[in-house]
Amino acid sequence: MATNSYPPDGWQFVKLRALGEVNRGRSRHRPRYAEHLYGGPYPFIQTGDIKASGGRITKYTQTYSAAGLAQSRLWPAGTVCITIAANIAETGILEFPACFPDSVIGFVADPAKCDAHFIEYVFRRLRRQIQHEATGSVQDNINLATLDRLALPLPPLQEQKAIAHVLGTLDDKIELNRRMNETLEAMARAIFKSWFVDFDPVRAKVEGRQPFGMDAATAALFPDSFEDSPLSKIPEGWKATTLPEAFEINPLRALSKGQETTYLDMQNMPTRGHRPLGWIHRRFVSGSKFTNGDTLIARITPCLENGKTAFVDFLKEGEIGWGSTEFIVLRPRRPLPPEYGYCLARDQEFRDFAIQNMTGSSGRQRVPTDCFAQYPSVLPAEAIARRFGEIVRPLFAIVKSNSEEASTLTAIRDALLPKLISGEIRVDPREFKD
Repeated sequence: MATNSYPPDGWQFVKLRALGEVNRGRSRHRPRYAEHLYGGPYPFIQTGDIKASGGRITKYTQTYSAAGLAQSRLWPAGTVCITIAANIAETGILEFPACFPDSVIGFVADPAKCDAHFIEYVFRRLRRQIQHEATGSVQDNINLATLDRLALPLPPLQEQKAIAHVLGTLDDKIELNRRMNETLEAMARAIFKSWFVDFDPVRAKVEGRQPFGMDAATAALFPDSFEDSPLSKIPEGWKATTLPEAFEINPLRALSKGQETTYLDMQNMPTRGHRPLGWIHRRFVSGSKFTNGDTLIARITPCLENGKTAFVDFLKEGEIGWGSTEFIVLRPRRPLPPEYGYCLARDQEFRDFAIQNMTGSSGRQRVPTDCFAQYPSVLPAEAIARRFGEIVRPLFAIVKSNSEEASTLTAIRDALLPKLISGEIRVDPREFKD
């Protein structure tokens, strides 16, 4: 790579329409939401899916039926999706054919003229400029004319591909870390559910079987029978209780007003995974207080339904952080390990209980903490609780390490992107041949 003055030699400014097809998505049916349009085999991408994609659309939350497809359009894999309403100027490339509504513009690149991934990175560079044009209306939005006015910086095709390769390599590693973290967390949650919700190891021993996927020493910790309890039958030797006996709920923490420390807001609470999206340092005013090992749960609509939950492992040793008053703070009492609290908070049965106990107006409901006195809990034997911690703690540590690496790579990518897209830093395409 080398630095250069701008505009670089051999680059030109080009309108998007000169590089391929540009059209709005289709959703002709009115009203837009009709049951018969949904639930089929065709992915239906929405603006929130694009915003959460990190530039590569690999997931979706809704599908179209044949009727839905008939009033829409199936765009090919490789289409650059650009949001023009709700989440403005967010972009992502389809990794599979999909439909999307008219709040999204699709760009299908002419491969002889441009690289779709390079164009997506250009739009990341232009995002703030486009968003600025969208502000001030009743509902922020842009249209095709907004994009038609843009002049995109365009190097020769092979240099486009080289730039996309550099930035894409960083994105590949970020995405790999994210997927690995999802797998590791799913493993921890599966063990939690098997041991403490479904009692699979005990059921196996009752039936004379070796617990599946478990070494002999761990299997020996589990009883081979059930006993009656107020909660129906539970493993022999375990204790039936309620959540406040097993957990500290909103435990007391000492923070002085005006003390500067780590602050986490609701917006940065993750909907999937245990690591927050970001945090800052801010002077304490009032709010929930937490330390490493605590689990945070959003207690208001729609944040609880959306899954906003975090495990605190991002503070300095001994530090007390703070955040929204709409967080519920959970901390397992010994012998339960801290990770047990996060796995419980992600368990569907627990979340359903919290949602069902919300009170208040339909527009602003919240979970009262005193409802957890009615939540049944089964305390395992100490040796089993300790063994669970020994198994899942390394998984959480890897997730933390992967997340920290991804944050570093994201910062590097974000610093490189404007310099590469503007030509301030040049890439020799001969170094990145197909």
